[in-house]
Amino acid sequence: MLGCLLRRGCGPLVLLWALMLPLVSLRRLNQHGRGSHAARDRSKLLLVSFDGFRWDYIDRVPTPNFHNLIDNGVMVEHVENVYITKTFPNHYSLVTGLYAETHGIVANEMYDPVMNRSFSMETDSIYESRWWEEAVPLWVTIQKAGGRSGAAMWPGSDVKIHGVFPNRYLPYNASVSFETRVERIVEWFSAPKEEAVDFGVLYWEEPDESGHSLGPESSLMDRVIADIDEKLGFLINELKKAGLYQSVNLIVTSDHGMAQLSPDKIIELDEYVSRDLYTWVDKSPVVALLPKEGKLDEVYSKLLDANPNMAVYKKENLPERFHYQHNIRIMPILIESKEGWTIMQNRTGPFMLGNHGYDNTLRSMQPVFVAHGPAFRQNYLKTSMRSVDLYPLMCYILSIHPLPNNGSLLNVQDLLSQEAAPSALSAPPRVNVHSYAPVVGSFLGVVMVLGFLVIYIKQVMLKQLPPLKHGSREMSQPLLLKDMHL
Repeated sequence: MLGCLLRRGCGPLVLLWALMLPLVSLRRLNQHGRGSHAARDRSKLLLVSFDGFRWDYIDRVPTPNFHNLIDNGVMVEHVENVYITKTFPNHYSLVTGLYAETHGIVANEMYDPVMNRSFSMETDSIYESRWWEEAVPLWVTIQKAGGRSGAAMWPGSDVKIHGVFPNRYLPYNASVSFETRVERIVEWFSAPKEEAVDFGVLYWEEPDESGHSLGPESSLMDRVIADIDEKLGFLINELKKAGLYQSVNLIVTSDHGMAQLSPDKIIELDEYVSRDLYTWVDKSPVVALLPKEGKLDEVYSKLLDANPNMAVYKKENLPERFHYQHNIRIMPILIESKEGWTIMQNRTGPFMLGNHGYDNTLRSMQPVFVAHGPAFRQNYLKTSMRSVDLYPLMCYILSIHPLPNNGSLLNVQDLLSQEAAPSALSAPPRVNVHSYAPVVGSFLGVVMVLGFLVIYIKQVMLKQLPPLKHGSREMSQPLLLKDMHL
């Protein structure tokens, strides 16, 4: 078309068509956006995390509610979560689809040398927005797409991230019962259409707390696991009472598993390196050390071959499969203990019988994953997935365009029912009704066509005028494309 216009070989009808094409495209894009993102048509999704619920707990004791979901939904046997296998990094990965090095919540305890600030899940530092804003959680994305979200104590959901809180949320309070959390989130899903949430997240602290204090191999954990199944049953019954069970897609998972520890498997760093040479930033089993200025190589050399039950890395030498290098909050030296071992400075500190944080390929670190609802297949068992793949799957179910992430819908599309499965994953992404890109693009298209049309008319008029006797030769020449400022 451009060549045709510049050669003055097009008729007025063609020019008119070129002028109108961007306007037609704009109308179609806007219609598509409205159809894709109307809140009344959006599928509903509830994501539930039972902290520290290991993948094999559901077969350890009778868990009829879990198995009812599996029989009528899907289950994934092996879920590879993100490194390090701690609570805050993995919960943020579930709702961003990003590895910890990318979303910035790299540990439960961390230090940012640029901010010169420390983050700890045990202090109010967790409510500072800047720790969380290297990524955008799903509840922010869906609200910007015109949907609504609700959060019952999910890590980070009571923090103002990129200027946004969930539409409805409960500030974190461990004393609030699971039943109360469920009742609130069911109320939010049951609200009138204009107020009902489309996406919800629900968090419960168990069986993580009991796993730490008792150890996952303790027989006392049987009662804890059975109680989680009863709580899941309560959630299902509340959804049924509200008429939501068949319409809300329910995903039940966890952030990590749990490994058994022993007081006979303790590594004491004081035996190998002086505390004066470093600052202890994060705890076992992946200990993060910040060496004092000029002491990095000294600390590293003292620890490198100090104990066969731990691996010592400089940050840049961590295995690439961990995806745990490219963030300033990852400390220069990391010490990873072998499964079941604990790293302490000495034995005077508190000791736990269960812990997590180890290599994310270890089975003991991997969580449960079951799902049920109209978007999912029935009685379907999948061998493996990555936890980062959940984010694009949830975005697809919610009909929103995912932000850049480390997951892949292709890896988990087989979990979807035939009716819900994408007909063509290569299809162009849905246009956000709140995006100005189509308007700007169409406006620029109109400007360009008008510019070419002006040139065309100008050249026709110049051709019909007599030559200027005293005019510059430049003035009678066609305007070059490089001189156009459209």
